[in-house]
Amino acid sequence: MRKLSFDKPLYILAPLAGYTDLPFRAVVKKFGADLTVSEMLSSNALAYGSERTLHMLEKSSNENPYSVQIAGSDVDIVKKAVEVLNKQDGIDIIDLNCGCPVPKIVSHGSGSSLLNDLSKMKSIIEAIKSESNKSMTSVKIRLGFEKKNHLEIAKIVEDSGADFIAVHGRTRAGKFKSEVDYDAIAQIKENVSIPVIANGDIDSFEKANWVLDHTKCDGVMIGRGAVGKPWIFHQLKTGSSTVDELVRHEIIMEHFDSMIHFYGSKGVPMFRKHIHTYSKGYSGASAIRDEVNRLDGVDEFRKIIDEFFRNNKLVER
Repeated sequence: MRKLSFDKPLYILAPLAGYTDLPFRAVVKKFGADLTVSEMLSSNALAYGSERTLHMLEKSSNENPYSVQIAGSDVDIVKKAVEVLNKQDGIDIIDLNCGCPVPKIVSHGSGSSLLNDLSKMKSIIEAIKSESNKSMTSVKIRLGFEKKNHLEIAKIVEDSGADFIAVHGRTRAGKFKSEVDYDAIAQIKENVSIPVIANGDIDSFEKANWVLDHTKCDGVMIGRGAVGKPWIFHQLKTGSSTVDELVRHEIIMEHFDSMIHFYGSKGVPMFRKHIHTYSKGYSGASAIRDEVNRLDGVDEFRKIIDEFFRNNKLVER
């Protein structure tokens, strides 16, 4: 098992339901991400052997190190989930989600709901730390539930034995629309001794570097900012604000091929949403979006998108 090194800033792909599946993670890992994280998995589903959830645990051969994120509200169920993960090779980190604001998750007492019950959050982190045979335990938080109490939360996470913490710079009430408080993330970094990863509205090479400089954090975690722009990790790794269009083309085609390899022909309709984001800013974008919505054949779909990104120019960056 591999441990993360925090000797230099880390660039981490955040878990994002419906997007950060194995094919997408494999691509961003190849092109610069230091760490990839599974989509958020239910502790209940893991504990009771859901085949779909176990399939979501699969990782690409290049995902080293690899983190699995779980959500849960019951200490005993979380322990059972960890027992399942302990039997899975290739997992280096178990991450506890204490930040998801989605009502379905919150209503079950998971995700950011744990920020309303810090003693339970502490018990769950301690349970993961004590039961896990993985090299690291991490926690993803928000700044609070209704109001900010980020320093209290972060201190409890640290005291519970977490090896590092990722901070989304909004409260649960702020969901994904309120302004991200990077000053609060910086305060957490100043007040805990474990590494801190900054998260929230990091959508460009320039923004990522600004956040690192402003917060003095040990890395950045990028989720929605990588959808349609997975080359942001390539930019950060190479230190270049520009991306050659040939690299963009290579990444897009590699992503499509990975989808087909993992999902079979079902990968074609699943990839349409990615073409809608990848084509943004290209001449002829609306036409290609309309065309792929009518295509189902793997070879035809691949030929059409290959020709589009080979022959069309990016007109808006």
